[in-house]
Amino acid sequence: MAEQVTEARSASASPTTKSSGSASADKIFAGLAYGAGGLILLVLAFVAIFLVTESLPALAPKVFSNVDSIKSAENFWVYVMPLIGGTLMASAIAILLATPVAVGIALFISHYAPRKLATPIGYVIDLLAAIPSVVFGAWGMITLSSAMVPIYGWLHDNLGFIPFFAGSPSTTGRTLLTSGVVLAVMILPIITSLCREIFLQTPKLHEEAALALGATQWEMVKMTVFPFARAGIISSIMLGLGRALGETMAVTLVLSGGVFSLSLISSGNQTIPSEIALNFPEAFGMRQSELIAAGLMLFVITLVVNMIARWIVSRHKEFSGAN
Repeated sequence: MAEQVTEARSASASPTTKSSGSASADKIFAGLAYGAGGLILLVLAFVAIFLVTESLPALAPKVFSNVDSIKSAENFWVYVMPLIGGTLMASAIAILLATPVAVGIALFISHYAPRKLATPIGYVIDLLAAIPSVVFGAWGMITLSSAMVPIYGWLHDNLGFIPFFAGSPSTTGRTLLTSGVVLAVMILPIITSLCREIFLQTPKLHEEAALALGATQWEMVKMTVFPFARAGIISSIMLGLGRALGETMAVTLVLSGGVFSLSLISSGNQTIPSEIALNFPEAFGMRQSELIAAGLMLFVITLVVNMIARWIVSRHKEFSGAN
């Protein structure tokens, strides 16, 4: 009888023990999650403090009387604005070229290709994302640049009245447009992989309902897949843009440097990452502050781009495809 009472007490106490153990595990996990989030903010704050502190001599040289004057240009802004322009132009070219191709490939893999064909294509896309950027840069410098030379000549002869295709076409092909094409190839697998996963999450009931109402495959995609994946597509594009903005080695190998120009087919132009990569190892004093300040500008641009992306996504977060 006593043994039965003991067993009954143990059985009645076990759910409470399990519940307390689960609560402790939840608290530990929540603490780790909060700690990881706080660590990210702390690292970001340290990066921002470092950039601002080291950039002050270049941003406000009159305040620091013991530092050298800026020698790269009349002032820091005259020096950095062409670099910002080159960075934005190369990234814009990459996004404009990569986005429609990536979305099309992702849609083909998720809704059109048979599984035997979609699986190997997905593997190839993932493999493309694993290729080091220096390999893309070498391919752009050796192969793509020479292949683009006759295209630049044609663009100059037929579209030379447009400022982007004016000026003397490059004989080496190492231009901002070539750099943009290389960046487009680099960010293509990022956008494709994310869009593919988002397209596959579209509710099957919505797709089947659209087809049952007589919609074609393309009409079904327009009515169900694209509205459901709108926020995800924007997020993937912004992630690709962030990669393009910060890319260093591929752009450094392709661009020949020079004076900033709106022409995409002429030699010249430079981006902030490539400018830092080329000059930072030998920089000191004010020159080092200039390059770090240029990095601060890239940091601010990337932050602004991500804030805009979050704002755009938040506008569509209420639509999940299930309402």
